[in-house]
Amino acid sequence: MDGLLAQPLAMLGDRNYRKPVWHLSLRAAPEDPVLTDEQWAQAAREVMARTGLARPEDEEAVRWVAVRHADDHIHIIATLARQDGERPDVWNDGYRVRDACRAIEERFGLRRTAPADRTAAKRPKRGETEKARRRGWAEPPRTALRRHAATAAAGARDEAEFFARLREQGALVRMRFSRRDPGEVTGYAVALPGDLAADGQPVWYGGGKLAADLTLPKLRHRWTVPAVPRPRSPLDPADRSLGQPRPGDYQPVSGRHLSVRSARAVLRTIVRQAADQTRTPEEFFEHLARNGVLAKQRFSEFHPGQITGYSVTLPDHTDPDGQPRWYGGGRLSDDLSWQRLEHRWGPRSTRHLDPEPAMDLTVEERRAFYEDAARAADYATAQVRRCMAVDPHTARDAIWAASDTLHVAAHATGNRHLRAAADAYDRAARAPYGRIPAPTPAGTGLRTAARLLAMTGVFGDQGTQAVMLLTANLITLIDTIAQLHQAEHRHAQAAAAQAAGRHLHQAGSAQNRQVPWLTQPAHAPTPVDLAMTAFPVPWAPAESPPAPDRSGRTKPPEPRRPGL
Repeated sequence: MDGLLAQPLAMLGDRNYRKPVWHLSLRAAPEDPVLTDEQWAQAAREVMARTGLARPEDEEAVRWVAVRHADDHIHIIATLARQDGERPDVWNDGYRVRDACRAIEERFGLRRTAPADRTAAKRPKRGETEKARRRGWAEPPRTALRRHAATAAAGARDEAEFFARLREQGALVRMRFSRRDPGEVTGYAVALPGDLAADGQPVWYGGGKLAADLTLPKLRHRWTVPAVPRPRSPLDPADRSLGQPRPGDYQPVSGRHLSVRSARAVLRTIVRQAADQTRTPEEFFEHLARNGVLAKQRFSEFHPGQITGYSVTLPDHTDPDGQPRWYGGGRLSDDLSWQRLEHRWGPRSTRHLDPEPAMDLTVEERRAFYEDAARAADYATAQVRRCMAVDPHTARDAIWAASDTLHVAAHATGNRHLRAAADAYDRAARAPYGRIPAPTPAGTGLRTAARLLAMTGVFGDQGTQAVMLLTANLITLIDTIAQLHQAEHRHAQAAAAQAAGRHLHQAGSAQNRQVPWLTQPAHAPTPVDLAMTAFPVPWAPAESPPAPDRSGRTKPPEPRRPGL
């Protein structure tokens, strides 16, 4: 038998694969019926045909054999050498094997498994799992690093901030540079400080080894937009308009879902960072533009080239009339007025640039961030429900962005249930086959919410009610997303969203025991609820007449308690 299988390898010679044996194990689930030998033979032929290694009409295919060791599984062994002297193609054979397994499951009525649609993250290998168990780690390094990368990407606005947030979480970061252009970064890898290989070096994982949407090109796609309105020349007195967009700008924080209080806090933080990290007015306005802040200058009436003040705003942050809400520097903070900034940049200034200025958010502003995040989740829920009836594909961006809000909320609050929900939701977030959804207002609102939560830092007991409100709205959003996946027959993604919803319900229950004003978690409306939204008075079932007691007299109804 061994000689017959190995015989075609002699024809290839030096063109052999380094590992010329192709091995596959097919196993049925414990609850599946026991297949006969003929059924297992059909399954083996289905796998070999779909992978292209041995199609029924191909007489020069590879030689292979299937062995049944037990009732529930078989082993397929093939030689990676065709009988006509050519090498077979095994590129991406795992996806073709997955398609064959799903065909076998449908033919014999076996338990249905998930398709190979590239929505699942890379699982830890057996060696990684055993290494984590030996060293007493709570989870394999690959799982922890994927969470770190997802959280850093959700809270960052650009590439530099992403790498900075990764380092803040304790991860080691290594850049990969282009061979043609040594200054161009083409990829990255991360590692945990305590995870060392046999040679004492860190075990590195590239972004693509963590998840399909964590490669550097995919991350750059989510951070950049085709164009962002910004001033052409901040110091040109002849151009006082917002200017034309420039390609390659970074995704700004959208002001669509921000309250006035939150918008002022965001602007004050970004403007102060710009003031602390620049030395000249040119650098100051350029820094604002890179961070997605729209700025306009006020010029002197007597000296047209002299700036006497400035105002800033965020994209889509408008008043009820649809006009941009502008905030002067002095309204944001006394030390951010133009006169104070000019004093900073004066020739006698001896200050040093602060690469990481501290946040100065108040408790009320942090609470406002959480309230705005809750409103963004509520808006996304409404949009997903609308897309469910109109066009489910347009909800992909909001579904993907919900993962950002979950990861950052879990990191900011330290809540273990939110963390478990973010991990469980991982597969439900990704579009099939690594596609990047087109941006939508709902998705942009959720990403803005994630960046706001990343700015708050750890929120103590003073923000319990705000966290509960956000959790309740996230429950409704995730439950709605699970319904959408179920309607599209994406059962693996629906199961992931449902698992995340269960963890969110646990988070809501734990918070409800601390604060009794929210006793029931939010839930997706029933068809009756949706149908009655057009009526001015909520519908209630008619009360049945009181039943008579043993004496034949009816018992008077109990009076209603106020508020019920």
